[in-house]
Amino acid sequence: MAIPVSAARVCRLAGRTVSSLSAGHRRAVNLPARTCFISTSTASSLQFRLDERTAHSSLDLFKKDTGVIYRMMGLDPSQVQDDPERFRDWAVVFGDKKISSGRHYWEVTVKKSQEFRLGVAEAAMSRDDCVGTNSSSWVFGYAQRKWFAMTSNKIVPVTLVGKPDRVGILLDYEGGFLGLVDVEQPRIIHTVRGQFKAPLCPAFGLWDGELLTHSGLEEPEGLM
Repeated sequence: MAIPVSAARVCRLAGRTVSSLSAGHRRAVNLPARTCFISTSTASSLQFRLDERTAHSSLDLFKKDTGVIYRMMGLDPSQVQDDPERFRDWAVVFGDKKISSGRHYWEVTVKKSQEFRLGVAEAAMSRDDCVGTNSSSWVFGYAQRKWFAMTSNKIVPVTLVGKPDRVGILLDYEGGFLGLVDVEQPRIIHTVRGQFKAPLCPAFGLWDGELLTHSGLEEPEGLM
């Protein structure tokens, strides 16, 4: 099902919103709300922590690097250890594991945040970009009380989600899709397709409150 959306640029720059919408540039993006896939990937329990080396200076890690909190003022970048892996402009942090195959599932507690992005990105993605704005990242986001899917700077609304306390993320590398999972049902709410050819990392953007990750989980039964 093709959904017409604006080619919108909506991202956060260390606490500031950068947004440009062009009424003259609209396109159809084929991101089905719910699709069944035949997977050839092998399921495994991915265990990861957040990688402090990648964390923007406005983000602090806690709970043994499984949680991240946003600090509006942040640290002076000059006071943060210089690292080529660190995101320089955007409030983003990666997980510390690279994924090159298989089917993986993790969950994120989101109840203490009103603006965030969850998904995956190529490990070698530019540290000058924000997740969702390029062709090497695939995310689900929440802002202004609405969910959306985003890749290559294209935004598609995701409906019938509400604001759960916790959501799941399902990655099928060979199957070529990322799914947002209702952990109560459980069911796949929405999928984003991608051609994954490079190692991926769990990826998180945060501009309010905190997120807590839960990895090493088995995939719920019944997810296609």
